[in-house]
Amino acid sequence: MMNRIIRMLKRMPVIWKLMIGAALLIFLVFATYNFAQYLVLKHWMMKQEQDAVHTMMSQVQEYVQDKTDSAESFQLPETKSYMRNMLGKNQMIRIVDLNGTELLSVTNHFKPEWIKPEQAMEKQLQTVRHEEDHILVYRSPFSTASEHGTLEIASNLETFDHFNATLLWVMVIGGILAVCVSVISGWAIAKQFLRPVKALAGTIQNVKENGLQERVVNIENGDEFSELARLFNELMDQLEMSFRQQKQFVDDASHELRTPLTILEGHLNLLNRWGKEDPVVLDESLTASLHEVRRLKSLVQELLTLTRTETQSLPDHVDYIQIEPFLVQSVKRMETLHPEFNFVMTLSQRDFMVKINPLHLEQIMLILIENAVKYSGNDKHVHIDSRMNNGKMTISVQDHGIGIPSEELQYVFDRFYRVDKARNREIGGTGLGLSIARNLVQHYQGEINMTSIEDEGTRVTLTFPAIVQD
Repeated sequence: MMNRIIRMLKRMPVIWKLMIGAALLIFLVFATYNFAQYLVLKHWMMKQEQDAVHTMMSQVQEYVQDKTDSAESFQLPETKSYMRNMLGKNQMIRIVDLNGTELLSVTNHFKPEWIKPEQAMEKQLQTVRHEEDHILVYRSPFSTASEHGTLEIASNLETFDHFNATLLWVMVIGGILAVCVSVISGWAIAKQFLRPVKALAGTIQNVKENGLQERVVNIENGDEFSELARLFNELMDQLEMSFRQQKQFVDDASHELRTPLTILEGHLNLLNRWGKEDPVVLDESLTASLHEVRRLKSLVQELLTLTRTETQSLPDHVDYIQIEPFLVQSVKRMETLHPEFNFVMTLSQRDFMVKINPLHLEQIMLILIENAVKYSGNDKHVHIDSRMNNGKMTISVQDHGIGIPSEELQYVFDRFYRVDKARNREIGGTGLGLSIARNLVQHYQGEINMTSIEDEGTRVTLTFPAIVQD
């Protein structure tokens, strides 16, 4: 039974769970508070009744001690009058001697037979039941010069019980009303509370049906749901951009791969038709085919390198290294490959340390210097500069070649992007170098930026966090 109830609660909509939870919580708080209040009031009222009986007993004892000296004096009119004046509604005063003989009995809406007379050797305060009546009885021994016995004061707690019953009903009815109000208010609050969640769920369903362009309508509540909606929209923006870049990547990769494959297919068809018997055609086709195969191999290798730089996490331990020796080594390698170029280096005068893998630093520098060589045009000068600025090491590579239009600069780090595809195909390359360099730089909390002016040149600047060697 309990398991079935639990399963039923689990299957309930969230709005019902919140409403029932709020109602139960308010009911428990209200019931606990009312029950505690009821007990305190009941105890306080009973204490008041007991104090009133104690006071009455003290006055009766004092009167008996002072005004009565024989059994006959208890029957005097003034004695009975005094006792009646002390009585409240639903009370009785009775005096009996040691033999149980009644010396005095006065009542006010109280029947003496409800309480049997008893002897008390010491003061006794107790509550008794007579059918439906709840009675408080106080007995105390007394002693005068001629008489000894027991004083009895009885008070019917009818008013006390009626007030307690009324108070209990008021609290029960109030509790029921409180639960009803809490259910209604809980439903309204839960509905308002879940409105952003429903909007988010609706947007997710729309994304599933219509695509990644769907967004959550801005929730201007200034609360956590507003933050959740903002983060969801930002996530969808990133996903949409990622899918768009992925599609662009597939298109660009297909285009880059299709060209050498088309060339290879053309030369192989040429060889298959008549090139087998013609040494000139055979040599030309084989040379072109090998060139395209090398180009395909280079493209695949750079794609693998790009994938590793995008997915590979930073090693657990990377040491600080001096930048200048590796810059010099990279430049010397480029001088060997391109002896017609003049590489000018301006290095910092102090020893600065950067946390980076030396192989990655060399890979970055070779990509940047190779690009500078490719696009230098007729000016064969490339400047490499390093300096320290505000706790960061800055490395720049400057060429004086064809430059890049300002409107194209924001795209140069995209995969396969070429400013002038036709001219760049003649120059060579795959369009992946700058993407690889950017990913490597970002792995080490660095930044890479490019500035360029057409027909004047391009400057690529790297910035890394650095420290001064002791």
